[in-house]
Amino acid sequence: MAVAAAYVLGLLALALAAIALAVQITPLQSVSAAGQTMRVGAAPLKWSLSGPGQLDLFGQRIPTRPLFDGPIRPRLELTHIQEDAEVAGLLRSGEHDRLTLEVGRKLAVGWARYGAWETAVAAGLVLLPLAAWTGWRRMPVRRTVLVLTGGVVLVASINAVGFYLLAFDTPRVLSDVRSLQDLLGHSTLAPVPRAEGPALGDVRAVFLGDSTAAGTGNRPLADPTPLDTACRRSADSYPQILARTNDWRVLDLACAGATVHDGLLGVQILGDQVAPPQLAQAQRATQASVVVVGVGANDVRWADLVKLCAASPTCDDRASTAFFQHRLAGFALDYRELLRQLSDLPQHPTVLVNEYYDPFGPDVDCLRKEGITRQKAEVLRSRLTALNTVLRQGAEEAGFTTARPDFSGHGLCSAQPYVQGSAGRAPLHPTAAGALAIALADQQALPDSAR
Repeated sequence: MAVAAAYVLGLLALALAAIALAVQITPLQSVSAAGQTMRVGAAPLKWSLSGPGQLDLFGQRIPTRPLFDGPIRPRLELTHIQEDAEVAGLLRSGEHDRLTLEVGRKLAVGWARYGAWETAVAAGLVLLPLAAWTGWRRMPVRRTVLVLTGGVVLVASINAVGFYLLAFDTPRVLSDVRSLQDLLGHSTLAPVPRAEGPALGDVRAVFLGDSTAAGTGNRPLADPTPLDTACRRSADSYPQILARTNDWRVLDLACAGATVHDGLLGVQILGDQVAPPQLAQAQRATQASVVVVGVGANDVRWADLVKLCAASPTCDDRASTAFFQHRLAGFALDYRELLRQLSDLPQHPTVLVNEYYDPFGPDVDCLRKEGITRQKAEVLRSRLTALNTVLRQGAEEAGFTTARPDFSGHGLCSAQPYVQGSAGRAPLHPTAAGALAIALADQQALPDSAR
């Protein structure tokens, strides 16, 4: 009896281990609806009776708003950004409701298909060690068949409990999904309106972005408009450098303080000035072959994170880490909408997304009096890397190009820093030399046909 009990317990442990591994290695199932391609699978097992699922977006794992029953919960991965022509035609013909209903139904179908594949993978993972064990024990054929059959039945039974009993409501919850807002409770950005004003047919390149793109803190423009001044645009910004280098007529829309939501896709309030959505203005450049984007730092509140880090004993405490992850997840969602709208630009320009530079470098001794130690700089650098990962993965998924400026040897504590220090007019922003380094990275990243 004791030996039989040991066999049963061992088989049960093997089955549970196989299921846990199968959840990790079973390929996610692709589904497409309403111009959106998703992959459906299971999130890592959680030993609780209910909780959120998981949405993967540009390397970020975002918990879903709907809760799902059972330890096996759905994992959804967004893999497509552009809206295909067929879907665009259906939307114009008033088929929006039918398309959104299709999203949830396809997700539920993908979940069921994943469950079948995961069960098969788990069964295979159980059969391999059992076959080796029965062979090593030189068991008779009949007993071997019984052991192998028992293992498969046990795995299938446990999976049936996990997928169809404890998680019986998951297909219904997925069927109710119509949009990202249903999954995440994240407000959908309104479509960018058409810009007022005549077409700018002679503009070759358009620059969208924040204070880094505006060149804030450097030499002002020679004859600025009130909006140029409010946006703190500089003659030494990388848009202006690229314009002079390539003899381009450019539309420089970058503005200090801009985020995707308030600046690129929505209006930006600047005291008594109102900057219209940058992407709306970009649509006026009907013949532009290049669009360069530099955004994200304000979305994640990078300047505030640096100040908090400098004033705190440590930078990787739970509160600041949770705040950063929340901001980064929100940015990933807004960034995805920006990429989709950039993909829909009628002139189909080459789109270049700039990643952010490392302002610190290996030597941060001069920053100790300001509260930045080497350990703190590493934490900030890791967060900057996470932001750049979102920028890079999103751009690659949309079929765009990225550029990463190299500030090696020119950090804040170097002899020739590319970054403005605490005494500068815009601390942590590029100097004129730093803007030149960004322009060089962009020039090298652009294909010859776009120059």
